[in-house]
Amino acid sequence: MGQQEPGTPDTEAPTDRGGPYVGSPIIMATVRVVMPFVFTFGLFVMFHGADSSGGGFQGGVIVGTVVLMLGIAFGIEATREWIGSRLPVALIGVGILAFLFTGIGSVLLGAGFLEYSVYHDLGIPHATKYGIEFVELGIGVIVAGIVTGLFFAIAAGFDGGESA
Repeated sequence: MGQQEPGTPDTEAPTDRGGPYVGSPIIMATVRVVMPFVFTFGLFVMFHGADSSGGGFQGGVIVGTVVLMLGIAFGIEATREWIGSRLPVALIGVGILAFLFTGIGSVLLGAGFLEYSVYHDLGIPHATKYGIEFVELGIGVIVAGIVTGLFFAIAAGFDGGESA
């Protein structure tokens, strides 16, 4: 094992799943430019799902792909450290609570589950419109958390150990 020239990859170093991460300045710059627009488009799809094509699921997937873009551009481990392991779980929990809060709240007010018109009696103008958008946002947050969590779980790989 002789001396290696500076700037060349170490071919004898142990690699993890096909080799070390090599950052591309082109991909990094592209993701930095595109990411805010993709995130904004995902939110647009979430909020306009009741009036046009789209909704919480589609918008949540689009927002979740922002994390995938970050992972591809800047490295999965760096993205996982930046996002943290608790954020996807927190997103799922907050989304479920928002959905349940809206649905059970209408039941407590004497209407059916997710019957938004009962909120109009509380003085909320356009209660049906805002209720639908709130539920769509909750669904989008759930889906974004699941997509992010699945991405990190799949990227971590499987143990491959045999169970007896």
